[in-house]
Amino acid sequence: MSATSPNKPAEAASAGRPKLIVLLPLVCFLALAGLFFSRLGSGVDPNQLPSALIGRPAPATDLPPVEGLLNDGKPLPGLVAAELKGGVTVVNVWASWCIPCRDEAPVLMQLAKDKRIRLIGLNYKDQAENARRFIGRYGNPYAANGADVSGRAGIEWGVYGVPESFVIDRTGTITYKLVGPLTPENLESVMKPELEKALKRGS
Repeated sequence: MSATSPNKPAEAASAGRPKLIVLLPLVCFLALAGLFFSRLGSGVDPNQLPSALIGRPAPATDLPPVEGLLNDGKPLPGLVAAELKGGVTVVNVWASWCIPCRDEAPVLMQLAKDKRIRLIGLNYKDQAENARRFIGRYGNPYAANGADVSGRAGIEWGVYGVPESFVIDRTGTITYKLVGPLTPENLESVMKPELEKALKRGS
């Protein structure tokens, strides 16, 4: 007759622990996958993040021009907050180190052909030499371009990342914000309709 081990319950519990450890990563994966697919099916565009500035005046931030940046042989002016009123403006946040900005550049050149709007650049945490090289390679769509070397203006504008674009109506109010690059698709489906809305306000 064999004696019953007093440690049997503890042994059984410890034997069950490896199973729990093996199952834990699977449970975590399934939970994350469920969250991902629920967000995917929610219809929310991750590029259209909310902005506290929508419906508010554009920040009263004046920025100096990007040093040495020329347009038709003349110095390109910086960002002047007072000039964001009186017409419809798109403020585009960009940088030479931003890879999506390269893909966005030809779309901005196309947008700049619409003479009803003014396209202004906010050069974010960049070096003037690199910014000039970028413009020289990809073209200059901007009527003005402010240098935000420290990134402080980006904070005031609520910038999540680069690139971003803000639509500002005639009153100087931000009416729309696009996070991420302008593409041929969202230019037609999103940006142009938002610009038309802004153009109709106060006309």
